[in-house]
Amino acid sequence: MTVQLPGEIELENRPSIEAKALRINLNKHIYGTFAEIGAGQEVARHFFRVGGASGTIAKTISAYDKNFSDNIYGEEDDKRYVTEARLGKMLKHEMRLLENRIPREDHPNKMFFTYANTVTTIDFAKKFKGHGWMGIRFQTKPNEEYSEISLHIRFHQTEARLQQEVLGMIGVNLIYGAFYKNDEPKKLLRYLYDHIDKDAIEIDTINFKGPLFKGVDNRLMSLQLVKNGMTDAVMFDPNGNNILPARELYKKNILALRGSFRPVTLVNTDMFEKSLDAFTKEAEVDTEKTMVIFEITLSNLRAEGEIDEKDFMDRAKLLCSLGHSVMISNFKEYYKLVDYLSQYTKKQLGLCMGVNNFVEIFDEHYYEDLSGGILEAFGKMFYNNLKVYLYPMRDEDGNIINSSNLRLHPRMKDFYKFFKYNGKVVDIYDYEEKYLDVFSREILLHIKSGEKGWEENLPSGIADLIKSERMFGYKD
Repeated sequence: MTVQLPGEIELENRPSIEAKALRINLNKHIYGTFAEIGAGQEVARHFFRVGGASGTIAKTISAYDKNFSDNIYGEEDDKRYVTEARLGKMLKHEMRLLENRIPREDHPNKMFFTYANTVTTIDFAKKFKGHGWMGIRFQTKPNEEYSEISLHIRFHQTEARLQQEVLGMIGVNLIYGAFYKNDEPKKLLRYLYDHIDKDAIEIDTINFKGPLFKGVDNRLMSLQLVKNGMTDAVMFDPNGNNILPARELYKKNILALRGSFRPVTLVNTDMFEKSLDAFTKEAEVDTEKTMVIFEITLSNLRAEGEIDEKDFMDRAKLLCSLGHSVMISNFKEYYKLVDYLSQYTKKQLGLCMGVNNFVEIFDEHYYEDLSGGILEAFGKMFYNNLKVYLYPMRDEDGNIINSSNLRLHPRMKDFYKFFKYNGKVVDIYDYEEKYLDVFSREILLHIKSGEKGWEENLPSGIADLIKSERMFGYKD
């Protein structure tokens, strides 16, 4: 619901940061605390400056000293402070104090909230630009169970002062959105950038939970982040929970499989299993520190026009049901994906792809926007420890095509040989030949037309899920 007092008028045309803070302050039912660590009390400052804060703010706190912070919120197992776990402890602790110290019988109409952030801004050497977690736990009716919104941000500016300013604004937008836009989560997401340049800050993870958001699937919210240009990539785990890419990918060996997965087929699982087997046999790969990603690009989701959210959820549910982590990205070209992964690790990277997709990356037209063309793209793609695990295909004459006999433009042949003979291309030989005739686009047509027999080309349990949830236009 949207909290609105009798006679209160919804402010249109994107109210200013000051107007948002003032509206919160003038709502006599909203009351809570601010706990901010690492970048000043930038959010609380806005509420103090506009006036009327005594009716809204019960307490502000900034436990900068690590010993103070640990004594208040407890120590983290990993000894880190800018984490989702720390944010959760801050919200829980501050809400418990608020409930214990503000008697409900004296304030029966108060709607409690706690806002918290834990942030690190750019370092002195300007090597690390900084990032942080922020969140709000709140209610829209007295004694209502709490709902919560939490998100991770990455700063892009190169001055601490500017980062602090944008942190303050996005914090106000979050609190305002929680109370006045909670019935429209997609709009709430967009409004987080009110009066903020998108180039200034990135939101790469967000989660909604609690009674106000019981109908919200956080995977769809992740999709919105990429769709809205708020970040280039998001991830969620097999349980459907949004996860922070930086945390999951940090110093890991990473194997990525790109596809439409519409639906996921036995070819996809064979590619996954065989490439993973080859990847983990690499001398530098530690299986305990290896991450496998099934990646879907936004351009693939838009292949038939506007993004169909049900279609997206169908693909996501199928991959999750097989126990896979999924990435949604805005990287149409493979080199951009590799460049992104390289931000988080210098360890072994692997791309599993079919021959058709591999041949396409040698098409110079894809790189016309780069001043250095295909040379620049391949420089970024193969600069780190990257290998391509190549899954064969069968041509129209029944021949098996692999790295030895694939066809490229004559101008690309010597270029290709450089990478092949330097061990950057690894053929998958122990593939299941019968799967080479399985194509997801054909299976999709069979599903939609109600034909029989398509089930046998899918991994165990996938056909039953498609039927039970009527995915991809399935008809009895």
